[in-house]
Amino acid sequence: MMQKYHSTAPLPFVGQKRYFIKHFTKVLSQIPADGKHWTIVDVFGGSGLLAHVAKRIKPQARVIYNDYDNYSDRLRHIPDYNRLREQIAQIVGGIPKGSRLDPERTRSVQQTITNFQGHIDVRVLSSWLLFSAKQANSLEQLLGFEFYNKVRQSPYSIAADYLDGLEITRQDYNLLMAEHQHNPNTLLVLDPPYVSTAQGAYAADKYFNMVSFLRMIQYMRPPFILFSSTRSEALDYFQFLQECEPDKYRRFSGYNIVSLDAKMGKGIEYQDNMIYKID
Repeated sequence: MMQKYHSTAPLPFVGQKRYFIKHFTKVLSQIPADGKHWTIVDVFGGSGLLAHVAKRIKPQARVIYNDYDNYSDRLRHIPDYNRLREQIAQIVGGIPKGSRLDPERTRSVQQTITNFQGHIDVRVLSSWLLFSAKQANSLEQLLGFEFYNKVRQSPYSIAADYLDGLEITRQDYNLLMAEHQHNPNTLLVLDPPYVSTAQGAYAADKYFNMVSFLRMIQYMRPPFILFSSTRSEALDYFQFLQECEPDKYRRFSGYNIVSLDAKMGKGIEYQDNMIYKID
């Protein structure tokens, strides 16, 4: 029986696929019954939202969450984030939402953050204080940016049940995919970083380059769900395989696509894709 699930991750995470959840659950419905004898692997993990939803939709499935970005540790510190939010909210009170902080209040917020006795999460602070979709990669960098009043109006939910039932691991995606490559009842859920982009918002502060992408592709086989966008090369690569290497393309032939328009900051638009093949 399908259970209730969170429709968004409890804490900010760049690239969480909350707008695809309705389509994601429809694809999961192609797995028989409650998912018994199936394994669902959230290969790149991220915020754990996809793994969380998968376990609620298919409660008898084994669902593996590759928490490479240590999101589960961030969740444990939600009470600290709520305390800090309250302190900053008192400083920015009266400033219109989205407006830039004046120098005096900026210094006050900086001092509050610096003196805070608790866990600091730069991604959380970025969502409260930085313009649009801007992200800081370190506390030092964040304190050097201009601040805006984007502080949320309510505390974060503790979300104690968010990771319930998941098998949590933290390992290289190549090893994880290789482990499950030959099991026909394993659904690979793949939400990789965009090719050739710096991964400052991820725990692995490095590039996910074309070689990384090709290593992932070599382990891909149906059933799979791959999240991509017009900012990555996945669909172009499939087109290349179809034209130039039809033998390699055969296992991807007949894939389906769900596309959604997306925005990242003012004036930046692109298209997000969910590419899938179940049988």
